[in-house]
Amino acid sequence: MSIFNKAQQEIAEHLGDEKIVLSKWKDWKWQMSKCIKSVDDFEQLLGIEFEPEYRKKIEQTVDTFPLSITPYYLSLINTDDYANDPVFRQAFPVPEELQVLDHDMADPLAEDQDSPAPGITHRYPDRVLFHISNICSMYCRHCTRKRKVGDQDTVPGREEIEAGLEYIRNNPVVRDVLLSGGDPLMLSDDHLDWILTELDQIEHVQVVRLGTRMPVVLPYRITDDLVAVLKKHHPIWVNTHFNHPREMTTSSKEAVRKLADAGIPLGNQSVLLAGVNDCPRIMKALVHKLVANRVRPYYLYQCDLSEGLNHFRTPVGKGIEIMESLRGHTSGFSVPTYVVDAPGGGGKIPLNPNYLVSLSTNKVVLRNYEGVITTYKEPDSYEQHFCDRKCDACDLQLQLDDAEEYRAIGIEKLLADHDQTISLTPEDNERMERRAL
Repeated sequence: MSIFNKAQQEIAEHLGDEKIVLSKWKDWKWQMSKCIKSVDDFEQLLGIEFEPEYRKKIEQTVDTFPLSITPYYLSLINTDDYANDPVFRQAFPVPEELQVLDHDMADPLAEDQDSPAPGITHRYPDRVLFHISNICSMYCRHCTRKRKVGDQDTVPGREEIEAGLEYIRNNPVVRDVLLSGGDPLMLSDDHLDWILTELDQIEHVQVVRLGTRMPVVLPYRITDDLVAVLKKHHPIWVNTHFNHPREMTTSSKEAVRKLADAGIPLGNQSVLLAGVNDCPRIMKALVHKLVANRVRPYYLYQCDLSEGLNHFRTPVGKGIEIMESLRGHTSGFSVPTYVVDAPGGGGKIPLNPNYLVSLSTNKVVLRNYEGVITTYKEPDSYEQHFCDRKCDACDLQLQLDDAEEYRAIGIEKLLADHDQTISLTPEDNERMERRAL
């Protein structure tokens, strides 16, 4: 009996002899070679026929933002109600993608502006984003990097990767490197092994993270050989990108199992998408499936202001509503952090329901998920340790050998005892300009 489900059998019939397809279905390179990249193939494989005028608009969208879907991910689409299907919405182009609004940006997170070296985005003090691939097995319609993903002409070559590595070598503040793209697992095992080996040899790099959607859209990429390569380079962390519980299939479960069994901590970054997962019940089902498969929900992102994503965006209030439905209603480790990745490169800003009701000098008034109002008694007498940055005289028994040099920035600077800064003022503040006259 065929191991295909009905959808996979129908796709196999169109792709060729079912026996041949059956033997290759779990070969990730075969899946890549059979990616659906045209509207014609999509219609033929799923037995869908779009209206001519609508089809023309879809073709125009594909001319700007390419189409690519793996046969595996295609097989997850419910053709009986494809227009409302969460897999279809994430994978198939729609004319709304060509609607560019005034607030839309090609690079909303200013990743290119914060790039001091090829492939490097250095935004936070101690970590960098390292773009090592611009291509993916599937082009998600909600991608924040639509400006570059799929651009075959700008795929980083060895020389560009070397330049990024050199930047990391020359900046001892970098302790954490996030490999991203595109999808870094589009690289061969050998090429990925080379990059990880080079990072291993940089003494100040303490941890490497890898961001990939392969367990979701092409789980067969998580081969035993790949896992063996990753296992060589501990500590390595993997963040994946499940947006809907339907994506956690038997094959995806097997992929994350292999990674978890290799001792690789797994996290998940979801994007809040209108018509896909903007529902408390859906999100709770997703996080429960994730933790049942040893994947920790990490972030829930508010959809970015990238060009052509307006139809995916929800109000921030929808995200807060979802967080209200999770905190207290399920295990704490099942609750992701809801964030807005601030336009202009401000970084991730966490958003939560307001649990702090009020406070005084000796009491804090709080509310819980049920609406219960309670109090927390502050200490009657608290003598804080004044910090003048003279660490040698500190009585907190700080193990200096393990401590990094401390440098306060941003709001932290305003709270620091040793820093005399009393306010942070924008450069173009008109009041300051008047003072200078």
